[in-house]
Amino acid sequence: DGELKNMMTYEIIEPETVGHTSYTLVLRTHSGWHAFRDKLNDLGYDLSKEEVDNLFIKMKELADKKKDLLDEDIDALVAEEYLRVPDIYKLDYLNVVSGTVTIPTATVILVIEGEKTQSSGFGVGPIDATFNTIAKMTGTKSNLARFSVNSITGGLDAQGEVTVRLQENDILALGKGTDPDIITAAAKAYINGLNRIRYLKRNPSIDAQERSL
Repeated sequence: DGELKNMMTYEIIEPETVGHTSYTLVLRTHSGWHAFRDKLNDLGYDLSKEEVDNLFIKMKELADKKKDLLDEDIDALVAEEYLRVPDIYKLDYLNVVSGTVTIPTATVILVIEGEKTQSSGFGVGPIDATFNTIAKMTGTKSNLARFSVNSITGGLDAQGEVTVRLQENDILALGKGTDPDIITAAAKAYINGLNRIRYLKRNPSIDAQERSL
């Protein structure tokens, strides 16, 4: 909380010195409850004290694994805890072929409402091929508004974490997936985002804050 009272406590120079016009609070393992609450407010979340308390514990657990927590990490914490959605689409199998002389191709098996279906597709890269194939199989037309990759463990066998933000008309939805294979993590994140969009479309009464998760 010392960072809130005096920004120079942990910052050796002011943001304006390097061309930034405002200060962005980065959460770390030492960040306190008030800093976390302020970050939630900055991101547009109006949560009760009990909800903040619950998320604060989860934030600390995540901060122990990562040096800095991005806004996407906080979005994911809120979404995972307060926007649990049924898995209409589930990833059952993924195989991707890619290389310098090969057209990237993805073969995917999805379980859609209990039924297995398989298809293949192409793209400009392995992840693009995977997303194109999943979109074709689910009949969705979402735009990829954001894509980020983080490592949540160290070493050569590090666990990869992919976060995507998908947009379909006026609906924004966050998707998150983890796996040692980054392409599989991306597929899981994309499917997670599609499940959230499907849920929001079926539940139009959900308030604007939840619709933006």
